[in-house]
Amino acid sequence: MKKDGHIHTPYCPHGTKDSLKQYVEQAIALGYHEMTFTEHAPLPKGFIDTTPTQDSSIAMENLPFYLKQVHSIKKEYEKIIKINVGLEIDYIEGFEPEIKEFLDEWGHFLDDSILSVHFLKNPLSNHYDCVDYSPELFGKMVEQYGEISKVYDCYYQTLLKSIHADLGPAKPKRIGHMTLIHKFQHLFPVDRDFQAVILNILDEVKKNGYELDYNGAGVNKPYCKEPYPPKWIVEEAMKRDIPLVYGSDAHQAKDLGQGCNIMLWNDR
Repeated sequence: MKKDGHIHTPYCPHGTKDSLKQYVEQAIALGYHEMTFTEHAPLPKGFIDTTPTQDSSIAMENLPFYLKQVHSIKKEYEKIIKINVGLEIDYIEGFEPEIKEFLDEWGHFLDDSILSVHFLKNPLSNHYDCVDYSPELFGKMVEQYGEISKVYDCYYQTLLKSIHADLGPAKPKRIGHMTLIHKFQHLFPVDRDFQAVILNILDEVKKNGYELDYNGAGVNKPYCKEPYPPKWIVEEAMKRDIPLVYGSDAHQAKDLGQGCNIMLWNDR
């Protein structure tokens, strides 16, 4: 059964204004039987978006309208395609209580959700940086951290913290684009092997009964050119019987299905 478990919407400030209906009709045209809208949840209370455009997530005041519209289109198309109401939740180190509070309040509205790391807390300055905003900002991170391997290490340690974090019963069970830190890898190549760290993360994903977002967006990123995660990690995940859920991470309707042509399709 073809499913896309990671789709954004016109409520995303850094996406397009393609309608929910356009996304659904495109999914049907591609032969999908199930899809999950996973808009970027409001950032935790008290956290200030450090991106230049401050457009990383849906505004809190728009969240009820988003949920209402997705519930509505879910019902409208229920005989044609299964639509799940979801969110992509940011794990931000140091804001665990606020994230839990949000999930306690809003989690019961969700059918499905993803837990992702986009922001890192610099251990030297305690400043938060968005890892996937632009090559220019990533380059500044490398300068601030001293070397690129330290940025990677911080990302993977933060990912581990997201897996272990107590975010309550509504905590997402799917880890989003676990190798997002590789988005600019051809522009900023890393000289350290993170295989042992990644295998440990997979063991922790398995131990906690989580899934992995098998994300095709990286394929179309000019400095990445591979899915998040790439083939070798997918094979290791499959050895551990970790469920993999394909996600286009579409921010416009035409992006649905991106990356599928070179990915190992897995319907578990």
